Amino acid sequence: MAAAQGGAAAGRPGGDGGLSGAAACPGLTGYTCATLNVPLDHSGGVPGRLGLKVAMADNVRAPKGVLLFLTGGPGQPGVPFVERLGKKLEPVLKEYRLVMIDQRGTGAGALQCPQLQEEMGSSDLTPPTARAVTDCAAAIGPERRHYSTNDTVADLESLRQALGVRKMTLDGVSYGTYTAERYALAHPRHVARLVLDSVVPQTGYDPMDRAALRAAPRVLTAACRATGCATDPAADLAEVVSRYGNGADVIDALTTWEFVDPDYTAMIDALHQAANGDPAMLRDLIAGVREGGAASAEELSQGLHASTLCLDGRYPWGRSDTPVAGRQEALEKAGARLTPADYGPFDAATATGLGSMLSCLHWPRTPVPPLPSRQRSLPDVPVLLLGGDRDLSTPLEWLYDQKKLTPRARVVVVPGAAHSVQSRAADDAGRQAVYDFLLDRR
Repeated sequence: MAAAQGGAAAGRPGGDGGLSGAAACPGLTGYTCATLNVPLDHSGGVPGRLGLKVAMADNVRAPKGVLLFLTGGPGQPGVPFVERLGKKLEPVLKEYRLVMIDQRGTGAGALQCPQLQEEMGSSDLTPPTARAVTDCAAAIGPERRHYSTNDTVADLESLRQALGVRKMTLDGVSYGTYTAERYALAHPRHVARLVLDSVVPQTGYDPMDRAALRAAPRVLTAACRATGCATDPAADLAEVVSRYGNGADVIDALTTWEFVDPDYTAMIDALHQAANGDPAMLRDLIAGVREGGAASAEELSQGLHASTLCLDGRYPWGRSDTPVAGRQEALEKAGARLTPADYGPFDAATATGLGSMLSCLHWPRTPVPPLPSRQRSLPDVPVLLLGGDRDLSTPLEWLYDQKKLTPRARVVVVPGAAHSVQSRAADDAGRQAVYDFLLDRR
């Protein structure tokens, strides 16, 4: 299935070896689109090739070289966002050549899992059914082992070689930060600098999402104070989870709501009403978030999302090469060991019942790639760690975890901003910090 994503022989149009079919990007002035042809299996053990769409600015001789912007997910494409990101980064694009790529399994080559896609939409946390997960894995087949971050990092190195540059600057958002970190660890000599926006630490994603569970009271209280609300959202949140046992639904809704309103105004109101015995508004918001979060595989592939997380992740049962039979028992034992210090106002059922955990609980046994040492630092290059203090998708606690492994870190936190500061924040402070960093201003 996956090998049919591409397959044309690599050509050398426009001097970009390894890229084929180069032509002006449809409807986009100043950019060339092409296909990067890569092996399905970079080790050469399994035949097949993939064709990954790439968009490249036409200023090939940009003084500061290539700026490779990496989107999130995992599962989100890159090429459809070139115009939007180009406008956000316009102040630096005389100095840099902006490049974006549809990572393997995304965009036009998205891994297709219709039922899992319908159940999870664009969410990381919505719990899927076991059948949707196993059907997805079966549809992808044995090739699912070739959709890890290791594979994507190898694709990015092929892209660097195809572009004919010695070093790249990488700018990643959310999962894109993890991909950028992993590229820097694998290819330190080929990285000029890194922008990490809404940071996932290089040590990996916590499938229990404990940092976000603990951060929710801080985030909601800060939002309440900023807007002058008269309630105590931290107390309301604790009461709601205790009374209704709906922690997974609530944290799922909260992490989605930050994209709608980083002040969380409606959510704070709904939590207060529910804490006082009227859950109707909260139920409506949760239902609305689920409905509004619908997404096609081309927009965010849940098949790729599950494939990558299950290959990359560490779980209570180990990794995805662990037999399925013992996983549920290991998860239950891990849940029994949790305390409020782990999950804050939520509960153990929330921490063990999130979509990212359950997807991989049911994912069939699959060989996994090696992971970098948890103690290894990023290379000694300039790194900007950028975050918003209202972010629950990638809470600030993760940013500071990454800082410990970043020798030349510059930290910028934007008050009132949530996820994806460069693209979404109302305050320009984060974007200006990126401009200054990329243009070597202090």
